[in-house]
Amino acid sequence: MPSFKPVIALTRGLEILRVVNQERQATIRAIHAATGLDKATIVRMLETLEHEGYVMRDPDQAIYSPTGRTLVLSQGFDQHLWIGRTAESIMNEFRKRIGWPSDLAIFDRDAMILVRSTRDEGPLSMNRRTGFRAPILATSLGLAYLAFCGDEEREQIIATLAANPSDWNDLARHPRKLKAVLETVRQQGYATMSPDYSKREFSATVWAIGAPIMSAGHIFGTINIMMLRSAVTPQMAEEKLVGPLKETADELARALSAQAGRG
Repeated sequence: MPSFKPVIALTRGLEILRVVNQERQATIRAIHAATGLDKATIVRMLETLEHEGYVMRDPDQAIYSPTGRTLVLSQGFDQHLWIGRTAESIMNEFRKRIGWPSDLAIFDRDAMILVRSTRDEGPLSMNRRTGFRAPILATSLGLAYLAFCGDEEREQIIATLAANPSDWNDLARHPRKLKAVLETVRQQGYATMSPDYSKREFSATVWAIGAPIMSAGHIFGTINIMMLRSAVTPQMAEEKLVGPLKETADELARALSAQAGRG
């Protein structure tokens, strides 16, 4: 348990920096929509971040962008780099094999971070740049991870999500329902994107299935397939794509295990 309550001002500042970094160019209105913070607070935080050199403001358009100084905040974290490099060729071959793009993500406290993607520019790349934080309980990437990680880790993750008021974490506050969802994922061997998430993020045109990347009981992360709902039905995915997805997840697990051993 922490010794003190969280510093709310710092929490808000980091949340605003996250949104600016994710959007690359963000207005106060966009930050307000993403965080729910009042605009006066957002302005104060942005001015502080600008003073410290983490964001810069376009005076003509009132748009805020991250600066190069934000890179120093990630210098101590490099897991995504070696995993992304190791997975690149395997994922590119997978894209050629099935004709649909994929993402590979690793777990980070309360979200899945995309470390490699095979999507081209277009509708399937929306909000999915490398570094994007995908909500655990709404995405196939997150549900696949939560279903197959260790029991102790799963309980810790659920407790963290339940304490976060985000709409995407509501399932964490309904343990029986969540338990049933995760059991279904384990029985199938794969997870599916939440219909609500598909509707909000992709106007219900895109959906996904995701599987764990596991070796000897250790889960490295998860991989998905992103598809157009109008082109691939759940039955078609079950018949033609689930097998290749699991095979590729196993191939990634072997490659990552070998790389980790060399490291």
